[in-house]
Amino acid sequence: MRTLPWFLVLLLIITGCKKSGESSSALDEDTRAWWQTTTELSSDAMEGRDTGSPGYARAAALVAERFKAAGLEPLGDNGTWFQDVPMEETAITQATITVGGRPLQFLHDVYASPNNIAASVDAPITYCGYCDSTSTRGVKNKLVICHGANREGLPTNADRLRILTEAGALGVIVIADPGFTVEPPRWPFAYSRRFTLAGAADVKPTLLNFRLNADALANVIVGSGQNAKELIALGSAGKPLPTFDVPDRLQASFSTKHQMVNSPNILGRLPGTDPSLANQAIVLTAHLDGYGYGEPVQGDSLYNGTLDDAAYVALLIQLAERRKGKGFSRPLIFAIVTGEEKGLLGSRYLVQHLPVPKETIAANINLDQLRPLFPLELLTVHALDETTLGDDATAVASGLQIKVQNDPEPERGLLMRTDHWNFMQAGIPAINFVFGFQPGSESERIYRQWYREGYHTPKDDLLQKIDWNAAAKFNEFFYGLVEKVADGAAAPAWKPGSKLWPVKK
Repeated sequence: MRTLPWFLVLLLIITGCKKSGESSSALDEDTRAWWQTTTELSSDAMEGRDTGSPGYARAAALVAERFKAAGLEPLGDNGTWFQDVPMEETAITQATITVGGRPLQFLHDVYASPNNIAASVDAPITYCGYCDSTSTRGVKNKLVICHGANREGLPTNADRLRILTEAGALGVIVIADPGFTVEPPRWPFAYSRRFTLAGAADVKPTLLNFRLNADALANVIVGSGQNAKELIALGSAGKPLPTFDVPDRLQASFSTKHQMVNSPNILGRLPGTDPSLANQAIVLTAHLDGYGYGEPVQGDSLYNGTLDDAAYVALLIQLAERRKGKGFSRPLIFAIVTGEEKGLLGSRYLVQHLPVPKETIAANINLDQLRPLFPLELLTVHALDETTLGDDATAVASGLQIKVQNDPEPERGLLMRTDHWNFMQAGIPAINFVFGFQPGSESERIYRQWYREGYHTPKDDLLQKIDWNAAAKFNEFFYGLVEKVADGAAAPAWKPGSKLWPVKK
């Protein structure tokens, strides 16, 4: 986290972490308690809660302690609070990449995942625009630069990989498209590490795969006679692009490290009060893991992960403490999961190793992707029209003068980028939320800026400016939704004609 004098840090904690000069009114008691827990979970002492790290273990112990004090029952392995999630990690520990002897800085100019590289590379380069089937002739045994545009009518990532594989390319260098303004590419990457569940089949890609910072293209194509800025502008606009060979070769060497990692989910149960509904548990999820330490950004190397997702682990703790062991009609399972930032691994393992029979799980309500940075007047609800959970969310939101909407930006794939997706894939009705905004509004400006500067960076810390009214309003919405679902007359269900379930083969 960015450094402040000790006396100012103390003042922030005492005042609910409002920054000096903010004019927001005093926090209510519930919001203050929620933010104090958020402060504990995302303080520097937790070191960003990286999957399997000592900081994560400290945060997990804190969650378990609070669940116990709140009167929940442990639901982990062997009567504990913890469900061990064994994983395998491969990390790139050293990378040297040059084109014609000119260095490319790993994580800043170029990125690769440990499973997408070779120990050494020495190959010619060609530029093929968007890499459709008409522009990729003559790419055999070459590294192919492709502009990774996210536009209808242009090749998707899957299209590019298929086309280049069929053409015999050695690998792909995808330019991260700065024209994708709804979620622009962020540089640098924190690190290059790949996690899988232990024992999972590891399918090796057929192509080497690099991601290139658009700002580094000029350094790659020196001597080609092409203007990198013009190419980036054309690609960002979806306009026609040329094809050409790059004079110099790419040379690279990588060192990797492999290790086993164990990082637990934390599971607790609040029993229901109606015996006839005991087999209709509602699972509440949020992810505890963050990025931990990574590549420094403006001198700060600690990725605290305050809004992603410490604040909403804190909200589950707050709900448990509000109830003080007093149940709803249906049971609640509190599942604080690990490895979300490493591929939704904790929730995947949980769904594969449920502590209760799957048929006794009625629904999942997930908390992630929430950014209380501007007024909460509109709420994006994932799978709004797919299950009756969407109807419940709409009713509760209406009572708080919050409008709801389907995802207006499906091209970002947010539906599949958080833990409720694993429940949905298993046939369990699930729901997740994003703060919405009107196009062109100040709220949109704030939201976009956060995704440019705060998402998965050290700036997602306790010093960012929170809209406390919006935060409190969402918390109230969440409490109301849990009550409505857990005490409702009918169990949550998929709607007839759902596009998500049954899964289309």
